[in-house]
Amino acid sequence: MLTRRCTQRQFLLRPDATTNATFLYCLAEAARRFEIEVILPSVLSNHHHTIVFDRHGRIIEFTEHLHKFVAKAMNALRGRCENFWSSEPPSLVRMVEPQDVIDKVVYAATNPVKDGLVQRVHHWPGVNGLAALLNERPIVVERPRHFFRAMGTMPSEVTLSLVIPPELGDSDDVRRALRERIAEVEANVAAARARAGMPILGRRTVLQQSWRDHPPSRDPDRGFRPRIAARNFWARFEAELRDRDFVSRYRAARARWREGVATEFPAGTYWLRRHAGVPVASPG
Repeated sequence: MLTRRCTQRQFLLRPDATTNATFLYCLAEAARRFEIEVILPSVLSNHHHTIVFDRHGRIIEFTEHLHKFVAKAMNALRGRCENFWSSEPPSLVRMVEPQDVIDKVVYAATNPVKDGLVQRVHHWPGVNGLAALLNERPIVVERPRHFFRAMGTMPSEVTLSLVIPPELGDSDDVRRALRERIAEVEANVAAARARAGMPILGRRTVLQQSWRDHPPSRDPDRGFRPRIAARNFWARFEAELRDRDFVSRYRAARARWREGVATEFPAGTYWLRRHAGVPVASPG
């Protein structure tokens, strides 16, 4: 799951037709360019969660390209020239098992409900791919006119098809589970807010907010930045061991390479493969 927030928690991604189209266009174009399978995008006013399946090991390039073009296009729309995204790096969390992916899809899809912005997921006026994912409906987006040149190299139209990778199991079963769990979250949140006397902000108020505003709540401490999500303890433990093993083998290969010794880097090496052309082992 890829997550990034806007600078100063500002509502720079506050929903409107142009903002929604700009994010979806940049996402669809980046996904096509880097062969990334998009499962679900969910964009709130000051951050986004985008759940993807990276089959070819190109998530770093995809992340850089997506955020660069969203920032440029949205700054042009807002008349800004400062940094669009927060200075902290994007959060990339790897889900270990199929159930962990479903958990994150539910989390991202229901984000505006749990934050008290709307009562149901489909009420959210911003980008939320749940309906398209559940109904197998492709999203077609025209090139935004406010930034991209009509005679430029970017496509005049892109199609974003949200997918359920076969690795997650039968797609009908996954969609059924998503429907049930999201309905449960909506009902539980509504009941909890009713008991506490907490109102729903509502889509009309969301649309009327200024993009210069930010939430009144205190910025939470994000000292802990998880890289792995797993419901099962042992699955998470094994994933952490694999990560440690990669770091160990990478450091050893890099030390040999710096000494001028021909060496093969472990599968997953990115920066040196891209910028120095080092040999990298095939995934296995």
